[in-house]
Amino acid sequence: MQQRIQEFVIAALAEMNYDTDEVTGDTDLGPAGLDLESLALAELSVQVEDEYGIKFEVEEMESTALMTLDQFTADVARRVAANSAAATAGTAA
Repeated sequence: MQQRIQEFVIAALAEMNYDTDEVTGDTDLGPAGLDLESLALAELSVQVEDEYGIKFEVEEMESTALMTLDQFTADVARRVAANSAAATAGTAA
């Protein structure tokens, strides 16, 4: 799942005109790596939310900028799994 999310994120970044040729899981999303500005982080977050049915809070954007691609995609995968578990628990009740 995390690999698919990573591929989606890299494709989204490429569509946003970021150079993704040398992006790896260790690449920082913020100033030390891709240097995503807050608007770009917000746009990326919205695309991920729409694709995977999860939600980020505005307050999380600052911490997201400090993550590597692997950390971000792991966080997304964790949220997707939590949503799935909650949905399953909701239908079982």
